[in-house]
Amino acid sequence: MQNQYRFFDDLARLANGAVGTLAGARNEVEVLFRQRLEAAIAEMDVVPREEFEVVREMARKAREENEQLLQRLEELEQKLAKT
Repeated sequence: MQNQYRFFDDLARLANGAVGTLAGARNEVEVLFRQRLEAAIAEMDVVPREEFEVVREMARKAREENEQLLQRLEELEQKLAKT
């Protein structure tokens, strides 16, 4: 009877060790994948989100200013045409 319990204990230890090994392998794969992904992104010369938002806001302001200047130019041209 004790041999049977010992067998199950050994089997449980073996299964527990296999689970631990698989978890370690999973962590290694995740780290390797993350490193490769970061290297690929670095090679793409991707712009950080913060920089993108700053340039986007600058472009929006430039468009607004351009529209205002165009409207002012049209008003001045109309004044010149009347004289």
